[in-house]
Formats: sequence, structure tokens, C-alpha cells
Amino acid sequence: METQDLSREEPCPNRIFVDMGRGFGFGAVGGSAFHFIKGLCNSPGGHRLAGACQAVRSNAPRVGRIFAVWGGLFSAFDCAMVYARRKEDLLNTVAAGAATGGLLQLRQGLRAASRSALYCGVSFALIEGNRIFLDKYVIAQRDMPVVIQDKNPNKSSEMTSSSSFGGEEEQEEEEKKGFTTEVLESFDSPVPPTSEFK
Repeated sequence: METQDLSREEPCPNRIFVDMGRGFGFGAVGGSAFHFIKGLCNSPGGHRLAGACQAVRSNAPRVGRIFAVWGGLFSAFDCAMVYARRKEDLLNTVAAGAATGGLLQLRQGLRAASRSALYCGVSFALIEGNRIFLDKYVIAQRDMPVVIQDKNPNKSSEMTSSSSFGGEEEQEEEEKKGFTTEVLESFDSPVPPTSEFK
């Protein structure tokens, strides 16, 4: 398994609070949108906007709290796995997802908790596997060389003969005098001047 770069994320104790805040934000915004639409549809005519706002006020904070608990527990289990295993890889993420799903369903019994843990573990394994596949695909696409093929390779010789005003007659006169005209294959443009004074 690959070891992830730890510099992208917050250090472990702070990550729990950051993920709780992010979870609350996502839950509050998503819950607001969902319950606003649901309130519009379920309210009686003439009171749709008021009903939608009331649904958002009563339900969006609850959804935000649920997401915050999920994010905090997931980060706590992830940090515990990093501390116990002394490395951060995909197994930590999958185990943290399974433990979070199992712990949150423990009130419904051991059978429901084990089913939820299995479901969350498989879901996180699929998500992380998909992320690795996409990362490798993007890196492979980025590292591929760009090949530009010239559609007409004889175009450069045609352009030199017809580019001057006299055409072929002028080119023949230059050849008689000993001058030759060549097309440069690689031409490095000069460096533009800068206005910096040293």
C-alpha cells in the first residue's frame, strides 16, 4: 500500500476539529437546500416560502450536527489508526470508516452495527480505490509527451519557392551566384529585452 503525504492535511489532533467543522458546514448547507425544496413542496399554497424557511430553520442544524458527529468520529478513528500503526495509508481510512459506521449503529444492536460497519468499510474501500485509480490516470496523462504531426511535410519547400516575389526565377538566380536558401528546422527565438537596469 502507498503511504500518503502527511503535509496535505492538518496534524492529527487538529484534524478532528477541522473535520467536525467541515462536516457541520456540508451538512448545514446540504440540509438547507434539501429541506428548503422539501418545505416548498409540502407547504400549502400561499405559504410555500414561509414553510420552506421554517423547514430549513428546524432541520438544517440537525443535519449539520449529524454530519459533524460523523466527521469527528471518522477523524478520531483515523488518528487512532495512524497512532497505532505509525503510518498513514488506505487501510487506516477503510478501518476508520468501518468503525464509525459500526459505532453509530450500535444502538440498534450488534447485528445492525456489524452490517453498517461492513457497508461503510466496503464503501470507503471503493472510494479510496477509485481515488487511487484516478490519481494514477491523471499522472499518466500529465506525463505523456505531446506529439504534433505535420500534416503536409512538403509544405516548407513549397512555401520557400513561392514566398518571394519572383518565385522560382529568383531562387535559380541565387543558386547560380552561390547563395542557397534553407529552411531552419529548429529556430530558437531571441530573448526579449527587459527593462531592468543593473
